[in-house]
Amino acid sequence: MKVLVVMGSKSDSHIAEKVTKVLDEFGVSYDVEVASAHRNPKKVEELAKKDYDVFIAIAGLSAALPGVIAAHTTKPVIGVPVSAKLGGLDSLLSIAQMPPGVPVATVGIDNGKNAALLAIEILALKDESLKKKLEEYRKRMQS
Repeated sequence: MKVLVVMGSKSDSHIAEKVTKVLDEFGVSYDVEVASAHRNPKKVEELAKKDYDVFIAIAGLSAALPGVIAAHTTKPVIGVPVSAKLGGLDSLLSIAQMPPGVPVATVGIDNGKNAALLAIEILALKDESLKKKLEEYRKRMQS
């Protein structure tokens, strides 16, 4: 099982680091790519068609990246809005307000950690050892 983390710009790498830190903690395989939905739409399309189980798309401003990936795959896409302008509300609304039929899960602004945890929850549906790690993580949060 593998996750693809896609940043719309290298300037989003501080958010990608939050994602990869959690994925590393849980032992989840991943790749990280930089691909702009506007500057390199062909690359985004090619990435969306690759054999990943979950996509995490990090994007600011118009935040089209998660939706473009979702348009090219039926696999789960998690959007992470970035606080580039307007406190990130522009990005949050762009990701959350996808048209019917092309859903994108959306986490809080700059919340790469929750995006990784949501991806892990999705993967844990078919991976018992990952499910146990997630349950242990939740128990540690309670203390």
